[in-house]
Amino acid sequence: MVRVRFAPSPTGELHLGSARTALYNYLFAKKNDGKFIMRLEDTDQERLVEGSLKRMLGGLAWLGLTWDEGPDIGGPYVPYIQSE
Repeated sequence: MVRVRFAPSPTGELHLGSARTALYNYLFAKKNDGKFIMRLEDTDQERLVEGSLKRMLGGLAWLGLTWDEGPDIGGPYVPYIQSE
């Protein structure tokens, strides 16, 4: 089974390059009957922007992207937030 991930760092707003990468990964997973995984790389605590995670996930949802596993829905391969 194909498993792809999108692993942004919540250090600011979702930008076009990240949205494009997420879209490519999402489409590749769906085309190949795979899983699209959301994993957050929040290891750069000094640059972490409060609220950016929620806005980033909201922006991806607004684009119509849904994930099969992730920090908000769980899954068998925790943690989905790197610092946990």
